[in-house]
Amino acid sequence: MPNPPIARDAITGLILAGGRGQRMGGRDKGLQLFDGRPLAAHVLARLQPQVSTLLISANRNHAAYAALGADVISDETQDFAGPLAGMLAGLRAANTEYVLTAPCDSPLLPEDLAARLATALVAPDALASSPIPLAAYAVTSEGPHPVFALLHRSLADDLAATLTAGEHRVRAWLARHKTVQVHFGDERPFYNVNTLDELHTDTPRAPRDSGH
Repeated sequence: MPNPPIARDAITGLILAGGRGQRMGGRDKGLQLFDGRPLAAHVLARLQPQVSTLLISANRNHAAYAALGADVISDETQDFAGPLAGMLAGLRAANTEYVLTAPCDSPLLPEDLAARLATALVAPDALASSPIPLAAYAVTSEGPHPVFALLHRSLADDLAATLTAGEHRVRAWLARHKTVQVHFGDERPFYNVNTLDELHTDTPRAPRDSGH
């Protein structure tokens, strides 16, 4: 018999918005306007139908993020320790078995991200492996996108130990575990805004959201 799917009710969405915004002159990236709305609002709108509840990991401007319609959490430390610190905060705060992570600067993220990562985690070949994978993340022909990940909450303690040891790279942490890489055929949904110029939808790297 097929393995039971991971239900939407078992997944918390986590928007990672806790960075320094160094390439934006220190501005809070998730609150910058893209196509008329804050970047984080675009991400929230795409994640919301895929998960049971949403969290935003932010280290400043909590009220502005809360106004977008999600609970706001912060890193355990205030040194802007990177996406792994945000992931840890989300794993600690979530009341669900899984946490789906996405960065605040990817307004076109896949609308089937949760479904595809969840399906891969409970695929027969994944469950037949030892150990059973506790994380899945997206890859495209351009390379891996490890911050687009579905994580089991049991990974929290190991992640905390990894950060304490001084490791802050998402790929390096995931490499410590049995994971599933899920291939997406289109790079466009993983477009991320890096600079102030790229906030404009008519710049070469900033494709306009077609609504599909």
